[in-house]
Amino acid sequence: MPDLDTREWLLTNGLGSFASGTVSGVRTRTYHGWLFAATNPPSGRTLLFSHLEASLEVLGNVVPLGTNFWGNGKIEPTGYELLRHFDINPVPKWTWGKDNWQLTRQLVMPIGLVGTGDWGLGTGEWAQGKISNAQCPMPNAPAQFCHRILIQYHYEGSDTAILRLRLLIAERDFHHQQTASEELKFSQLLGQQQVCLQAIHSGHFGIPWHLRWTQGNYQPDAVWYWNYRLSEETKRGLGDKEDLHSPGYLIVTLQPGDTVTLEARVGFPDSVQAVLNPETFAESLELEQERLSQIFGWSKEGTGEEFSNSQFLIPNPQFPMPNTSLREAAPTASRREGIPNTQSPIWQQLLKASDQFIVYRASIAGPTVIAGYHWFNDWGRDTLIALPGLALVPQRFDLAKGVLRTFGHYCRHGLIPNAFPDVNGEPIYNSIDAALWWIETLGLYLEATQDWDFLAEQFPVVQQIYKAFMGGTHFNIQVDATDGLVSWDARGVALTWMDVVIGSHPITPRHGKPVEINALWYSALCWLSQWAERLSQLEYGSPARLTKQAQRYAQQARHIKTSLQKFWNPQLGYLYDTIEPDDRRNFQIRPNAVLALSLHHCGFSEQQGCQILDLATTSLLTPYGLRSLDPGDPEYKGKYEGNQERRDRAYHQGTVWTWLIGPYIRAWQRFYPQQALPFDWKPLLDHFLFDACLGSISEIFDGDSPHTPRGAIAQAWSVGEVIRHIQ
Repeated sequence: MPDLDTREWLLTNGLGSFASGTVSGVRTRTYHGWLFAATNPPSGRTLLFSHLEASLEVLGNVVPLGTNFWGNGKIEPTGYELLRHFDINPVPKWTWGKDNWQLTRQLVMPIGLVGTGDWGLGTGEWAQGKISNAQCPMPNAPAQFCHRILIQYHYEGSDTAILRLRLLIAERDFHHQQTASEELKFSQLLGQQQVCLQAIHSGHFGIPWHLRWTQGNYQPDAVWYWNYRLSEETKRGLGDKEDLHSPGYLIVTLQPGDTVTLEARVGFPDSVQAVLNPETFAESLELEQERLSQIFGWSKEGTGEEFSNSQFLIPNPQFPMPNTSLREAAPTASRREGIPNTQSPIWQQLLKASDQFIVYRASIAGPTVIAGYHWFNDWGRDTLIALPGLALVPQRFDLAKGVLRTFGHYCRHGLIPNAFPDVNGEPIYNSIDAALWWIETLGLYLEATQDWDFLAEQFPVVQQIYKAFMGGTHFNIQVDATDGLVSWDARGVALTWMDVVIGSHPITPRHGKPVEINALWYSALCWLSQWAERLSQLEYGSPARLTKQAQRYAQQARHIKTSLQKFWNPQLGYLYDTIEPDDRRNFQIRPNAVLALSLHHCGFSEQQGCQILDLATTSLLTPYGLRSLDPGDPEYKGKYEGNQERRDRAYHQGTVWTWLIGPYIRAWQRFYPQQALPFDWKPLLDHFLFDACLGSISEIFDGDSPHTPRGAIAQAWSVGEVIRHIQ
């Protein structure tokens, strides 16, 4: 197989819609396409617009620019051979060329939330009238959605060229492939420089959408393209063949210097929508840059444009490489007196990456956090762990407050949802730690903002969680009356972050008393004591009653601190991972001990903390995060690969998790404040800039060297924890 560049790119719109593909243009995943529309934000993601298959004719010579894998093993056409370079900033940009011509393509996906509010997404300027909504006209309402993508081609050359763009479309759930059949048809209605498209499934109409263009002649030509092969899905043991429909193609005659702009948008054409013109693309890009600038406080010069000349170069003997590579010239992250340098390009790229995870959820009418792209939805635990990096560090306090308020509102039986329903359903409460992470993150928010009014508002939720854990709640979650530690015992489920279940068998059961759960419980009691005392002083309630509560919480915290010593393994100099219901201890070396050291309130001694970190450093630390299990353990699995079951069995059995570098750093800074961190940021930052999903951070890596990136190509808590601690 030729050396195709299959590194990936990602665009999002704040509603769950996304576009994604590879540098070379070849589709390798079910999740590659130019418009996956979140029809029920952020869910209901449906592939409508796969891509445009382009060819350029110059002086009678037709050159295909696309690249496809086919089921028969062939790669046709081979447009990647003409790809000179690829830029990721400020938006994906490809440049193909030969001696006498050059063609560029850019994609931009504008923010999709329009209405009378900000919801923490940085969209309030639309509603305030400071930015015209002509690009996506919607009535003034609590929330309106606009799913679209803009594509622009620009031609330079010495001769007239003809650009042919064949439209490839689908209508299918983003987890599955499309197969041609008699029951699936596509209608098209051709208008003035636009075509309206809609699938018909066995007589049922699908999602209407349309494509517009600034110049060119559209030729209806309905054909199917069968048997695309999706190589990454082959590796994952999943369905790996797809058929795409083409309703027709666009022919554009280009003079040197000409540009053609296209827009794909969900919905029927609107008679009042703005005319598509050659400036539309630049205006949309400018609006997106302005939105990011306002969120993160960037200057006009600090919106990523200065990084846009950095090219991800494609090895090609026809085009010599420059003397200085991007890898050598990459900027380093910097902070000034503990404050991020907001004009540092790499810092801005990290913040830009963080914004891709912030979305609006229609079912709760508020902001939430997509756990990862391409296939994750919003999860409670992931959101709360990622929130300090995604919202508190960049001072998006309204966003943090909105997320915390929403999760608090849905607290039931002392549990915080681990997942929200898409339509008219109850949230899913299958987590023991989401409620405790909610308290921990609320504490960090209050430390950053001193927003005591919000504490008073949320304190009843805090007390609800406390009472439920004390008295017992679902999954037999309750405090053990003898030692004050939190325990749970429910078969066939996994309630901690190590949550893989195959059939009815949890791979890492951890029922009983997990160490990080009880460290979170201790920290929660410390927070409760502080908050009750603070509210007493501010006279938000009965001072006498609150003072007594503060004393009770503090006394209980002291009891828990003593009981936490049950987790200490003096022979190993580490913490038992779990005390099982029959009081057996789990000896495995896992990163949960490091998590227990990293919380705002820590119940372990300096000597214990140092010993734990010493062993974690030698056994778990890698250049990309912490392993989920010591390589010396008989259950260790060093590679996350193969079919679904094989991958699930490796997920928490040695696989490296990047988000765990955050807890490791916090623990190190607590117990070794005068010693340099034994972690080199360069490999992880190189990954962020140059590998996997360019401009984001993968979910996981193999436990074994060379630690190949795996899992989701962009993960919220991976990015969040790096933002929280990058120096």
